[in-house]
Amino acid sequence: MHEKINKAHMMLGLINHNFKHMSIPTFVALYISMVRSHLDYCCPVWSPYRNGDIESLEKVQKRATKLIPLLKNLPYKDRLKACNMSTLHYRRVKRDMIETFKILSVKYDTNVVLHLKTTGIQATRGNDLRIFKTCFKYDLRKFYFTNNNRVVEAWNSLPN
Repeated sequence: MHEKINKAHMMLGLINHNFKHMSIPTFVALYISMVRSHLDYCCPVWSPYRNGDIESLEKVQKRATKLIPLLKNLPYKDRLKACNMSTLHYRRVKRDMIETFKILSVKYDTNVVLHLKTTGIQATRGNDLRIFKTCFKYDLRKFYFTNNNRVVEAWNSLPN
């Protein structure tokens, strides 16, 4: 992961060196094609769970949005709104929810994909496809895609 973050910082340096005065659409096109592709690489599989790793990824995007002279002095959230972008954490959660939906609606081959256990409980809140969360003693499976908090709790909190 640190190699990808370093590569993204190198790409930002390349953009900064070659494009001193750029508009917001130019920046967004350069950022998406040259930098964010490194940060989003295979994120449903290796999505970080440590706060330090999440902050390291987000720090790249914070630095990137400061490259635009018009937005340099704005807070991070305002810079993202001006560029019509979202945080990297939000993008990872969104992709996790899409993958979870594909798994539950059998869009993938059932022999290859993981099986998610649904609770089958019809409740007044939440959705009808709630995922059963299993408890693990060791961290080996604790942060696995189908068992960790980022997928199960986020999915179970969605409405139908």
